Amino acid sequence: MSNAALKVASEQSRIDQVFDRQRRASREKPYPSYQERIDALNKIDKILMENMDAICAAVNADFGNRCPQETKLLDISQLTSAVAYHKKQLKKWMKPEKRHVGLNFFGAKNRVIPQPKGVVGVVSPWNYPLALAVGPSITALAAGNRVMVKMAANSQNLCRLMDKLVSAEFSDEQFAVIPGVSAGAFTDRPWDHLVFTGSPATGKVVMETASKYLTPVTLELGGKSPTIVAPDYNLRTAAERVLWGKCINGGQTCTAPDYLFLPRAKLDEFVQHAKDVVSARYASADSSDFTSLIDDKAFARISQTLEDATQKGARAVRLVPKGEPNAKDRKYPPTVVLDVKEDMLIMRDEIFGPLLPIKLYDSIDEVIQYINAGERPLGLYLFSNDKRLQEKVIYNTLSGGVSLNDTVLQAAQHDMPFGGVGNSGMGHYHGKEGFLEFSKLRPVFQQARQSGILMLAPPYGPRYEKLMKLVFKFRL
Repeated sequence: MSNAALKVASEQSRIDQVFDRQRRASREKPYPSYQERIDALNKIDKILMENMDAICAAVNADFGNRCPQETKLLDISQLTSAVAYHKKQLKKWMKPEKRHVGLNFFGAKNRVIPQPKGVVGVVSPWNYPLALAVGPSITALAAGNRVMVKMAANSQNLCRLMDKLVSAEFSDEQFAVIPGVSAGAFTDRPWDHLVFTGSPATGKVVMETASKYLTPVTLELGGKSPTIVAPDYNLRTAAERVLWGKCINGGQTCTAPDYLFLPRAKLDEFVQHAKDVVSARYASADSSDFTSLIDDKAFARISQTLEDATQKGARAVRLVPKGEPNAKDRKYPPTVVLDVKEDMLIMRDEIFGPLLPIKLYDSIDEVIQYINAGERPLGLYLFSNDKRLQEKVIYNTLSGGVSLNDTVLQAAQHDMPFGGVGNSGMGHYHGKEGFLEFSKLRPVFQQARQSGILMLAPPYGPRYEKLMKLVFKFRL
């Protein structure tokens, strides 16, 4: 057997062993204490804070170029603040909740206990390789679960580093990162809950696999998130915020603004602002501050997407003063695409790169109709200070989340659930809703010393009829 085959076999053996240990531990001790959960959160915080430079270097190596400032902002700072938030809220979340008892059960008590589901598997993508691996793990550990993580094939430098760092702080039976294992080998087992972040096509395969074991899933799938600039909003401010959300991480963000609606008369002004904004941030696409596309396949896909659009009549406007597409370093200049049509790839597929198609509109009703005709997106962005317009868009569309007067940042709020709807996903993590996602809300009914229900036991007769009249009268 070759060295590569031996390595694969060893990693497959490890995932089997770790899964069995975690499953056994979750059954032997199904409800870890508050302090055990706090200790787990503190260990994650320690890993992140003490190894920041090594983490940034590993992410940079996986991307080819991703500046450390971006990794610290988009991945590490989000996770450390998530740890702090969970620690602050955990005692309250763990507390059993009293529930109402009906009149015909007078004297009894009801409560709901959030109990850990057991063993949670996390399948994370390469675009936010740390945040989307450790973020769900923080919430699952806070909820008292055991957690295993499978990171993307494009993130193996970071994956092997995290395996080393996590193994130094945690026992395998509590938290483990497994390098080298395939997605199919990882997902095809009886998890108590499974989290997947990636494309809708792969999400369907994951869900089908999970269905064999009746495993509940949380799917974060992305999609084409629309962005609307209303006539009342300052175009310069809109350009600053839209292009920040579009260009961070090289446009490789599941919640990135995918396409932009502008009032018909404001196209030229917006494009000029966009050029000014982007050129001030990046002197060229080769800037070390601008993240590379993840691999050659991604670079080819973005190139093909733009070529398809221009061949079908679209106009491409580069937003940086210097720099051509650079296949060697996989850098593609931020570009707005005008005169787009629905048969173009750029309007059919999620872009996941630094291209921003622009559509023009005359009324908000046509914008709403267009959005509702497509799959439900992960994010929706509206730039307007008109509260009536805000309410009209919010209550006449459906998306995973909404940001008003900015983009992307709804996903960074720890006290709000994050998740998609329809083609953009299902389930939530972040906030209390994430804690509940990874918990079984276990109802506990405690009967009173005297059971009122036995007054309704056979033999049925006049007493039964009188009591049932009271039951139907009060209905409480």
